[in-house]
Amino acid sequence: MHLSFSTIIEILGTIAFTISGAFSAMQKRLDLFGVLILGFVTAIGGGTLRDVLIGNTPVSWMRDVSTPLIILATAILTISFKRLVKNLKVTLFLFDALGLGLFTVIGVQKGLAANLNPGVCIALGTITGCFGGVLRDMLLNHIPVLFHKEIYATACIAGGVCYILLLPVVEPQIAEAVSVVLICTIRILAVRNNWRLPTV
Repeated sequence: MHLSFSTIIEILGTIAFTISGAFSAMQKRLDLFGVLILGFVTAIGGGTLRDVLIGNTPVSWMRDVSTPLIILATAILTISFKRLVKNLKVTLFLFDALGLGLFTVIGVQKGLAANLNPGVCIALGTITGCFGGVLRDMLLNHIPVLFHKEIYATACIAGGVCYILLLPVVEPQIAEAVSVVLICTIRILAVRNNWRLPTV
């Protein structure tokens, strides 16, 4: 079966955010069901809100059984190998950054496919990238990263703008890859160098 580059990005994003959600749940010592639910919510939260906003219902994961199966398999594998990555916060962070980049590009693409304004497409990309993490943090009783301190949504916006600008001048695959790398890089550098938006 031939998979497009965009489909591969969507699969990788689903895997990355599932791992991020499952790791977060294991850090809080939730039970097996809790870990599975956190992995699922983190992976599909942003995409679900995006699909509802653009009227793409039933939402994508309800129409394609492969997505829930990928999430389930990824969560089980994450649980199985938890001893190898125990207490490695950097692992959780890297998968979260990767998922953020991959899902932002997917969201922008969905907006463009619906013939929406580029600014709205960037907003959809940001929602797709961030909202799963927001739900994860809320369920774990954390203030979502999106709402305080760290550069998070700003990285998505920068990546979305980059994708929109590159799309007319380079191959779509190149625009996708560059935008994902840009988002991940901004997110990683922001944490490493303690970049912050001003507080009110």
